[in-house]
Amino acid sequence: MPAKPPIPALMFQGTGSDVGKSLLVAGLARALVRRGLKVRPFKPQNMSNNAAVTEDGGEIGRAQALQARACGVAPSRHMNPVLLKPQSDVGSQVVVQGQVLTTAGARDYYKLKPSLMPKVLESFAQIAQGADLVLVEGAGSAAEVNLRAADIANMGFAEAADLPVILVADIDRGGVIASVVGTWNILPANERARLKGYLINKFRGDPSLFTPALDVIAAHTGLKCLGVVPWFAQASLLPPEDSASLRNQNKNAAIKIAIPRLPRLANFDDFDPLAAEADVSVDFVEAGRALPGDADLVILPGSKATIPDLDFLKAQGWDIDITAHLRRGGRVLGICAGYQMLGRCVSDPLGVESPAGSVTAGLGLLDVETVMAGDKVLRSVSGADRAGHAVRGYEMHMGRSQGADCDRPFLTLEGRPDGAVSADGRVMGCYLHGLFASDGFRAAVLAQLRQGRSSDLAYESQVDRVLDALAQHLEAHVDMEALLRLVPTTPG
Repeated sequence: MPAKPPIPALMFQGTGSDVGKSLLVAGLARALVRRGLKVRPFKPQNMSNNAAVTEDGGEIGRAQALQARACGVAPSRHMNPVLLKPQSDVGSQVVVQGQVLTTAGARDYYKLKPSLMPKVLESFAQIAQGADLVLVEGAGSAAEVNLRAADIANMGFAEAADLPVILVADIDRGGVIASVVGTWNILPANERARLKGYLINKFRGDPSLFTPALDVIAAHTGLKCLGVVPWFAQASLLPPEDSASLRNQNKNAAIKIAIPRLPRLANFDDFDPLAAEADVSVDFVEAGRALPGDADLVILPGSKATIPDLDFLKAQGWDIDITAHLRRGGRVLGICAGYQMLGRCVSDPLGVESPAGSVTAGLGLLDVETVMAGDKVLRSVSGADRAGHAVRGYEMHMGRSQGADCDRPFLTLEGRPDGAVSADGRVMGCYLHGLFASDGFRAAVLAQLRQGRSSDLAYESQVDRVLDALAQHLEAHVDMEALLRLVPTTPG
């Protein structure tokens, strides 16, 4: 039987986490699409509570959704076939090809991983159909040799799919020479052979001063540098993959929005459009700090574990801060889990997110009760708010909420009511993620906080402009021709 032709793909693995792989893949994808190629993104395994709903009825990491956008295609559940959504310090929900498979602790997931490789390879083959090139992103570090036996995310996948690998290193964190050379040294010979070059990311300063380092790395590894990529400041305007990337912005802005940073914070890219407004400060309030008294709006965000994060919120005293905020005339909005927290109580009789039978009192700011039950809702939707401003986004939740305040729905989505509003109109909640990307709705909300306020920000257009700028940035600093020569091609 003749061997299967190789899939045209390149894999990008990091010397560590948060070295910028996701952004590089997105930028390279946009650059290659601009050259006329059909490009697709793929990440075998991701760990993130920042997820996106796909048109084929699943969920994937938000970074892969951004990469799909860079490619000019709709996100698919096959672009990220294994997604881990942490629910505690030691356990995660395991999503396979877009659907929840199980919840597993770290040790149990390690045992489960080898059985997931066939699904991962199946998704990879699906994504490769009709593509000129698939850009594959690894997870964490290529040198996690202690986990190699069950690896499906880095060299384990590269070997199974027979892919060349480019190493990505972050010079901004320091020790970049050691990170590249150390990764090379710790890998066995067969995996070293897959490394075809490396990229230095997030460089600041005079690149000529780094030239001697390239000689040192070459002497120890024989690897070629495919580019030294300078710091790309506009990266902050793109949705971050990891909550570790969140930063407070525009601290002296006229409109101040406070968001409690919950331990299991999810779908935090909901707030990127707000942070992109020049006159808006988005303050992710860390544990141990009170919610700021001068906030115009407090938003309770999504969470992967509503009841534990609600208990955490109370333990921080943020419930008292929210009550004081309302007493001063402020407004409160809850999205998804945040909406559930605003009600009278949240119960989890089946143990969907918490131990079975868990019940906790909510903040009591909306006359609503939530029960965690039923199948997970995953859908893209559109509609309008009470004033008729168009909204669109996605739902991703397990809970069902009902109560008297639901008779005043915050939104109407596909002809049905969603969410609730308090009698005085200052406490609101809904299940719609991504609603602030709708320019008219966002402008109306901010105008309620500052009379006479206006903005001409077109958020979705801005994201595409930044992707184009990133593509140009990489074209200038990456040896694209050398990169393309590494792509496997069919013999003859």
